[in-house]
Amino acid sequence: MKPSEIKDLIDFIDKSNLDEVNIETENFKISARKNATKTVVEQVITTASPVQAAPVARVEMSAPAPVAVPVQASEEPAGKKLVEIKSPMIGTLYRSASPDKPFFVNVGDEVKVGQTVCIIEAMKLFNEIESDVSGRIVKISIENASPVEFDQVLFLVEPA
Repeated sequence: MKPSEIKDLIDFIDKSNLDEVNIETENFKISARKNATKTVVEQVITTASPVQAAPVARVEMSAPAPVAVPVQASEEPAGKKLVEIKSPMIGTLYRSASPDKPFFVNVGDEVKVGQTVCIIEAMKLFNEIESDVSGRIVKISIENASPVEFDQVLFLVEPA
């Protein structure tokens, strides 16, 4: 599928009342979901070799709106609004690109919008999870190599 066709599909979904579209052919599979804050399109191209992971193209149409929530805990600043970075899928969370590499972020680290904070493996595909907000990591809610659920809080960020 050509990038222009993918853009046309995204525009169509954005203007329609559809919440989800799945298209599958012999050569590729596209799954597009829409919610109130963003539209995501994933294109998975299947290969003849079952050992090699298929490439994924991911397009985000608009930045998700961060959700500010007050949190009361001893290690977090009192009276501050914190932003949750949540899991967009079910899978296994990895805090680094490989076991011998350092973690993407730690408590106290400054993050910027679009900065990778972790990877979630789902169905042998590794998806980079990016920060929706600039600020400082105040809490990491999940251990490395642990299973995560959809919409589970992974990190708490104090916005800059």
